Amino acid sequence: MKPKISLVTLGVSDVERALAFYRDGLGFPVHNYKPGEDFAMLALEGSWLALYPWKDLAEEVEVPIEDLRPGGATLAHNVASKAEVDAVFALAVAAGATPRKPPRDVFWGGYSGYFADPDGHLWEVAWNPFTDLT
Repeated sequence: MKPKISLVTLGVSDVERALAFYRDGLGFPVHNYKPGEDFAMLALEGSWLALYPWKDLAEEVEVPIEDLRPGGATLAHNVASKAEVDAVFALAVAAGATPRKPPRDVFWGGYSGYFADPDGHLWEVAWNPFTDLT
């Protein structure tokens, strides 16, 4: 198995609302979406992000919907400076994200903050002075 994540699927309560957040609010490019479809694909650099209804995802995985609710994982977006962390964090909040931890210097030597998307998925925006993850 290649050490690679090619697709992350987020369970969402409303595909249109989630799409508006990611496409219109954060500027993620959409791939072949038609209004009214029950899922959306967003093309990222080197991977994909899918938005899929919670109930349908639970059926697909064959687990209770409660087992899919956000928790235990975060998604991260790394940028090249502290100023970019602040800018992306502000963009996300303006798009409807809930601030969870405002950007600040962190124990490991970087600078980061966390927000939750409209469905509660946690995102970290970070600057890492040791490894270029941008």
